[in-house]
Amino acid sequence: MNQYVTGAMIKRLREEKKITQQQLAEIMNVSDKAVSKWETGRGYPDITLIEPLAEALGVSVIELFSGEDVVNTNKVSNMLHASIYVCPICGNVIQSTGNVALSCCGVTLPALEAEEPDGEHQIKIETIEDEYYVSLNHPMTKEHYISFFVYRTGDRIETVKLYPEGNAECRFFRRGRGEVYAYCNRHGLFRTNL
Repeated sequence: MNQYVTGAMIKRLREEKKITQQQLAEIMNVSDKAVSKWETGRGYPDITLIEPLAEALGVSVIELFSGEDVVNTNKVSNMLHASIYVCPICGNVIQSTGNVALSCCGVTLPALEAEEPDGEHQIKIETIEDEYYVSLNHPMTKEHYISFFVYRTGDRIETVKLYPEGNAECRFFRRGRGEVYAYCNRHGLFRTNL
């Protein structure tokens, strides 16, 4: 991971569970001084203790590493509220319909924030019979390219992966109003409404 468990997170979770340092130490089979060192940043729990520590504190290992609790606040399963994550190392594309803590290739992934298209990233959408033809006039070299397009409506998300040296274009079956996204490997995520 690109970060380790923080003492502030351990202390907060311990206090939320209403247990003392001594009680956590007994659960973990360590001394209360060890727990105190973890919480004050004067030491870190050994990697072999991470899974039992997460279990004792009532969170997942990913939540413990990320420093954030994952709470499903998604009251309505509307795909237009979904988040998109991209691994900067392997290019893995992950989508979620609620708040999550994700990591890939040892990196904690933030949800991408889509921007309005600029001059270089104008998404063109044409209606051809029952399909949307989506294209973008953009370099498609191995160093700079459009990685994928996403078509998102209230009830579904469709993704088309693109590859360098191909064309920045695809087709989606028309399913109504929604949003189209394009991801540039150098400049990030861009969105336009249908």
